Amino acid sequence: MNYLASVGSYAIMIREVFKKPTKWRIMKSLIFKEIDELIFSSLGIIIFISFFIGAVVAIQTALNLTNPLIPRNLIGFATRQSVILEFAPTFVSIIMAGKVGSYITSSIGTMRVTEQIDALEVMGVNSLNYLVFPKIIAMLFYPFAIAISMYVGIFGGWMAGVFGGFLTSEDFITGLQSDFVPFHIAYAFVKTLIFAFVIATIPSFHGFYMRGGALEVGKASTTAFVWTSVVIIILNYILTQLLLG
Repeated sequence: MNYLASVGSYAIMIREVFKKPTKWRIMKSLIFKEIDELIFSSLGIIIFISFFIGAVVAIQTALNLTNPLIPRNLIGFATRQSVILEFAPTFVSIIMAGKVGSYITSSIGTMRVTEQIDALEVMGVNSLNYLVFPKIIAMLFYPFAIAISMYVGIFGGWMAGVFGGFLTSEDFITGLQSDFVPFHIAYAFVKTLIFAFVIATIPSFHGFYMRGGALEVGKASTTAFVWTSVVIIILNYILTQLLLG
């Protein structure tokens, strides 16, 4: 029953977020602040992880191509498919659930503990709109980070394959271009937008409705990361079945 109650509370929270909006003059500065905190500050770790994921995929594919009849350009093909379909949208989103989700839960949770949220409500401010809405809007820019992740991941695969001596640059590019399905890019970005909404709202829910002191802020951050990851993985299965099945 606790899970059902939490789902209901989450749905009510989402509805309240879009009620009684904060003045645009104030909201604009909050949105820009959240874009900087959630997206720009995460680009470093996204680029770092993506480069080495692409490189590892290329190396593992190359080492498993033991049959001389299999063309080497399959390495480029496998790297492209792995990075675009799964590693960039899903794997990076789980990393972001840890980095961004922990920041969101701890910041809102600290405001709850220090009674800043109560002060906002006393002043007649819709605290959910003031705190959560800017994060949702900021995370709409998350697909741009994933686009960079795709590029860097494929570039990492090219670097590992070519400079590791597994194949030539021409073979890798031929593999990249072979059997390309443009809808796969759309599929990846649809997933990314839905994951972005999950990453913005589930940690906000756990931070906003937490009870207790400073110790509970850490517990709420851990719980938020676990549930965000679970929801991302389940949604990944559902979206793959719906869009590619």
